[in-house]
Amino acid sequence: MPSFAYVALKPDGSKAQGTLDASDRAEALRLLDRGRLQPVSLKESANGAAAASGKGAKSSSGKAGDPKGSKAKANGKAGAPAAAADGKAKPEEEPLPTGPVKLKRSQVILFTEELSDLLSAGLQLEPALKIMESREELSNIKTVTRILRQEVRDGASFSGSLRKASPSFGELFCSLAAAGEVSGALGTILRRQAQYLVTIQELQSKVMTAMIYPLFLMGAGVAVAILFVTYLIPELAKLLASTGNDLPGVAKFMLSCSDFIKGYWWLIALLVGGSIYGFKALIKSEAYAETWDRIKLDLPFFGPVLRARFYVQYLETLANLVGNGLPLLKALELSVGATINRHLKRIVNRIIETVGEGGSLSRCMKRAGFFPPLLLDMISVGEQTGKLTVSLERAAERYDKELGKKIEKISALVQPVIIVIMAGLVGTMAYMMITVIFKTIRSV
Repeated sequence: MPSFAYVALKPDGSKAQGTLDASDRAEALRLLDRGRLQPVSLKESANGAAAASGKGAKSSSGKAGDPKGSKAKANGKAGAPAAAADGKAKPEEEPLPTGPVKLKRSQVILFTEELSDLLSAGLQLEPALKIMESREELSNIKTVTRILRQEVRDGASFSGSLRKASPSFGELFCSLAAAGEVSGALGTILRRQAQYLVTIQELQSKVMTAMIYPLFLMGAGVAVAILFVTYLIPELAKLLASTGNDLPGVAKFMLSCSDFIKGYWWLIALLVGGSIYGFKALIKSEAYAETWDRIKLDLPFFGPVLRARFYVQYLETLANLVGNGLPLLKALELSVGATINRHLKRIVNRIIETVGEGGSLSRCMKRAGFFPPLLLDMISVGEQTGKLTVSLERAAERYDKELGKKIEKISALVQPVIIVIMAGLVGTMAYMMITVIFKTIRSV
């Protein structure tokens, strides 16, 4: 019987290794599963393979003397494994989906957290994906995991497999995965990416919660404005015209607006929709994409948040790569892929060029003219003390805290700003209405 050498994980997370005898690989995996061991590697030993071939030769010579018994024995040995193999082969034989599989943000977070936990526990990538594939309750995550596992088994990189499996991961996620593969810290980078995705989800949830009341006010204000312009103002105009007096200037203006909205509402809707579509197409074009990325960094309220998020992501990526033994220049080159903003990519590429010429990281970042002085001082201290990784991690933690404060400030300001805007809109309409009413009463 063949002998298999295995390395597996016990339920408590410790490693176990040894050999076991099994008729084939499938039976060896079943024996490990019965012993509550999670296989990390399983290889057939050379001695076991030679012994198995010797037994097979002896068995074939004995088969001539007793063909029936030999055939029954062969069926008895192979029947159960074959049936089990057929039972396990059915999921593998199912065709993989040809189109991209889309995941919700919550599913991407769950996938990232589960995979990072398995990798941090000591499992290799393919066994970790196999465990995730066996969970039936993960719906689309199971399908994506199947695609990833198949690609990885065929020799593809994990980052490349992510791009093929689902567009929901995004370029940043795939670039960070590539950096984790090169540095050997895939589990750590995935865990930090999961924390980042959770932070973004919490931010969106906070913004949506804070926007419920202002959106209600906005809808009510728009409804009141439409009611004023389309019904109340024309009725007041008719009342004023019946007195034989001229309409006030405010009433004429509002009446003109009412007639225009009634007659050309379809044109207004077309212009608004076309403007939105044209703006999106413009900022996605090669000629203006970088310009829009630069403008976003200078926007009030949101610009500082985008800058702080870049500092945190950039510093964390560098700390992971440099801390896992990569040269600084190689780490900088990989960090470009972790930057989505094209204007920031140009800045990072300039830093890479100057570092490649022999300059220090802090001086090259200072020449770029984008990074704050405090950040440059922290990196300079790390270079002088030989603890660049520690300085990068501390700087990332500091700006992560500042990012949290900026996000809380924006969340607190969104609701009052919208309320003030809607109050001004409704107040203006009410003032116009009251002015028309007073002039109507005076004329009567």
